[in-house]
Amino acid sequence: MPEQIAHAVQTTNLADILERILDRGIVIAGDIKISLADIELLNIKIRLLIASVEKAKEMGIDWWQSDPHLSSKAKALEEENKRLKERLDRLEAPHLNPLPPGERDG
Repeated sequence: MPEQIAHAVQTTNLADILERILDRGIVIAGDIKISLADIELLNIKIRLLIASVEKAKEMGIDWWQSDPHLSSKAKALEEENKRLKERLDRLEAPHLNPLPPGERDG
């Protein structure tokens, strides 16, 4: 029976810790640098933020909403943006590349 009580206390503590982390957020940061003879060969920066979605949005972090791999809405916006860029290029092309004087009507 004492084993069950200890397990219940540990579970409650873990749940409390997780709730606090998600409520307040936690940042883990680190850098990995690999050098040989004072020449930097590789530099990796690692940043990890653990927070609830609401807390992340409060902090201005919402990249998952605009990532086309994670959001169908973002994918549709990306495709619309591509079509609009192509249309703009077609409309601007005559103004950006005018005909030489010898090929103009007039």
